[in-house]
Amino acid sequence: MESLQPLRSIEAGVLDVAYHEAGPADGPPVLLMHGFPYDIHSYVEVAPMLAAAGCRVVVPYLRGYGGTRFLSAATPRSGEQAALGADLLALLDALKIPRALLAGYDWGGRAACVVAALWPERCTGLVSFNSYNIQNIATALQPAPAAQEQRLWYQYYFHSERGRAGLAKDRRDVTRLLWRLWSPTWAFDEATFERSAAAFDHPDFVEVVIHSYRHRYGLVPGDPACAEIEARLAAEPQIRVPSITFDGADDGVRPTADASKDARHFAGPRSHRIVAGSGHNMPQERPRVFADAVLELLEPLSRR
Repeated sequence: MESLQPLRSIEAGVLDVAYHEAGPADGPPVLLMHGFPYDIHSYVEVAPMLAAAGCRVVVPYLRGYGGTRFLSAATPRSGEQAALGADLLALLDALKIPRALLAGYDWGGRAACVVAALWPERCTGLVSFNSYNIQNIATALQPAPAAQEQRLWYQYYFHSERGRAGLAKDRRDVTRLLWRLWSPTWAFDEATFERSAAAFDHPDFVEVVIHSYRHRYGLVPGDPACAEIEARLAAEPQIRVPSITFDGADDGVRPTADASKDARHFAGPRSHRIVAGSGHNMPQERPRVFADAVLELLEPLSRR
């Protein structure tokens, strides 16, 4: 089974980030950001496609996953959106990448949206699954239709100490179920799951995950170091860089009908597409479509 090896590491902000890199060092930089509960192997097919097309591809483990580690025991194990965005910006700085195309889904897509919205000068373009992925925490306690609330059971589970204990007791049991529910048409095997599940053995995985799902509802405070970023995100900043956004027709988390409300968040050129045969983990389920979207955004840049 293919794997994104070898890994490199670099100190970036509050983290020592483990990442895979492929492609020519002077190629257009592309950062591929994974989500929860997945890992860098969401891009096990996308990364080689982009590298073969001449891109410099960087696929980092997020905080709380795989080989990425906090540099200090004193750093809060926050999973809030501002922290994820700050991590991505710090990685760009550490790698000395002035501007990059940012692509991701779920938590990783959120990090990409945060940087694209707040630091557009660092972003040549955005590929975002589930569209505008910045959370509106002020309205998080407003109820959704019952059918959508039912999809979010895992978030409410993580709000309780019972949920924390359940995730800590058997990470694979919880995350394997989420894979099945969120991608009902993806016939992954146990070896594919285990390749990614190893990343959840991280000592801070549970704390980061629980904080993420509590913070987004305003139930716990964030990291004070991220407060200024969170304040900027509360204004729901628009994304002005060229963007391609996706929803999966079979996504078990977010129904495609929600996508239309996000149009007001994009001030730059944006194309939104529904992907047949894709659940929530689109890069791994439909890698060619995802890779082609990255290349589509890069193509105008190559003519400059």
